[in-house]
Amino acid sequence: MNSGDTAWVLASAALVMLMTPGLAFFYGGMVGGKSVLNMLMMNFVALGVVTTLWLLYGYSESFGSDAYQGLIGGMSHVLLRDTHGTLSGPAGHQIPTMAFVMFQLMFAIITTALISGAIAGRAKFWAWVVFIVGWASVVYFPVAHWVFSVNGFTGTDSAGNSSDVGGWIANRLKAFDFAGGTAVHINAGAAALALVLVIGDRHGWPRSIPRPHNVPFTLLGAALLWFGWYGFNAGSALAAGDLAALAFTNTTIATGVASLAWIIVEQLRDGKPTTLGAASGAVAGLVAVTPACGFVGPTGALAIGVAAGVICALAVGLKFTFGYDDSLDVVGVHLVGGLVGTLLVGVFADATVNPAGGNGLLYGGGWTQLNRQLIAAGAVLLYSFVATYIVGWLIHKTIGFRVDHEAEITGIDEAEHAESAYDLGVSAVSPAGSAIRSAAPPPIRADWRH
Repeated sequence: MNSGDTAWVLASAALVMLMTPGLAFFYGGMVGGKSVLNMLMMNFVALGVVTTLWLLYGYSESFGSDAYQGLIGGMSHVLLRDTHGTLSGPAGHQIPTMAFVMFQLMFAIITTALISGAIAGRAKFWAWVVFIVGWASVVYFPVAHWVFSVNGFTGTDSAGNSSDVGGWIANRLKAFDFAGGTAVHINAGAAALALVLVIGDRHGWPRSIPRPHNVPFTLLGAALLWFGWYGFNAGSALAAGDLAALAFTNTTIATGVASLAWIIVEQLRDGKPTTLGAASGAVAGLVAVTPACGFVGPTGALAIGVAAGVICALAVGLKFTFGYDDSLDVVGVHLVGGLVGTLLVGVFADATVNPAGGNGLLYGGGWTQLNRQLIAAGAVLLYSFVATYIVGWLIHKTIGFRVDHEAEITGIDEAEHAESAYDLGVSAVSPAGSAIRSAAPPPIRADWRH
């Protein structure tokens, strides 16, 4: 048992857990002041729901020995049975299987929470909870098996045996995805697109859109995401060594460059760089470098960051072109950013920085790896979109997914949670005795992101 690697994986799991509250602040700052608690709760509740599912069957469905054609794990680890052994990281160092179980749990939580931004301001809270149960069970857990479950990797049982068979993308297709460009970001982005098509546009969209009520919240959330993402990417090395350092370095480079690229696009297009753009660009860079961070060198990370910042800055406007109301641009940032990063692995993968990864197109590897990346991205996108549409449609047609019109217009915090984040309508009394009313909610204008 390697104590250093174990400590790094556990610390990384804690960092990834922090990403979900960070995402809540990132999303929460972008919604109206009377819907912010609902947005925070939609993220926070994922911690409880997905953790419960992971214990019951989620880990087994994701990392149990394959039950059928590399598509889904078996039930060998229900209730976390046979997870008390060890597994080997890339360097051959042993870490507790339970540390890996907790690390991967945090991936499942944040992936599910990502979808919430697409339907901000119009979803019933308990319908969202039901959706989490259905989506994690039908979509995330199987896709995690495809991408993350490597043959013979998930440790030994109580008899010392290790014969688990993993998923088809990791073992048959052999596409590269270091930390979740397909299983996390393309998966969540495709699901977001399907769900907004199921439940429809916000009332008044696109003529009027609530302005972000607290941009500092959004910047704080982006900073927490960036911080936690080091656990997400560097932690995926499962060892405190060269590969973790490479992933850490590439994550920093791509994120900083993407943030800069986004605000340069804003300057050229709109004449002003925005705080929201800087935060969004950083997240786009984080998304795009996720599948690549352990397979490319710093030059590749630089190129991926530039591509993500520019392409995602332009892609967030596609919702107006094609008419889908993705409230907080989950599709433009996570789906598009995930596609950019996943495909560019096939271009910039460099065997000199990670011999286990092989070479991409620009490093003498030909088109083979790029084709593999394309198949993996397309398969996850298509499956997630179709399965999510079915799950969302069933919920929408049975218990209903949307709040009523009045609650949506006035803000859904009171309707769904009987709370308000701010006492906007309560009078305060100054020391001199004069009544002072709190500031009015921010006005509404169209297309605030641009």
